[in-house]
Amino acid sequence: MTDVTMTVNGKPVTRSVRGNTLMTEFLREELRLTGTHVGCDTSQCGACVIHVNGADVKACTMFAAEAEGAEVTTIEGMANADGSLNVIQQAFQDHHGLQCGFCTPGMVMTAAALLRDNPRPTEHEIRDYLEGNICRCTGYHNIVKAIMAASGQDVSAIAAE
Repeated sequence: MTDVTMTVNGKPVTRSVRGNTLMTEFLREELRLTGTHVGCDTSQCGACVIHVNGADVKACTMFAAEAEGAEVTTIEGMANADGSLNVIQQAFQDHHGLQCGFCTPGMVMTAAALLRDNPRPTEHEIRDYLEGNICRCTGYHNIVKAIMAASGQDVSAIAAE
């Protein structure tokens, strides 16, 4: 067992973990932050995307011990301080960017990373950036619209698929 200390969603946490404890397991089982979903365990689906020191990371590919001293943000940490949805989460709701919701936390976290690096992405840039995230319900059209809306862009130009 190894002690690991990190800041998760603005709160310091310390836990003893086995060396092979994945971040998904740490977040879901140790911290009870179940918004980080486990979809494939092979880094294919993107349902487990979190931010570690500002970078988007698939939590199923990272050991918890690797986050020693890190700033970690999960979907639970994305809401506004008053608990209301942030602009990306609200755009997903407003533009029907979710159906079953399983992929939504990873999509929102990925969208936040994209908009941090590229505040006004094109439709093509959004689709490229989402390449590592799988949604089996929506066909991505409304997810793309939601991300464009969250960036403050007009979504009426996006043709229905």
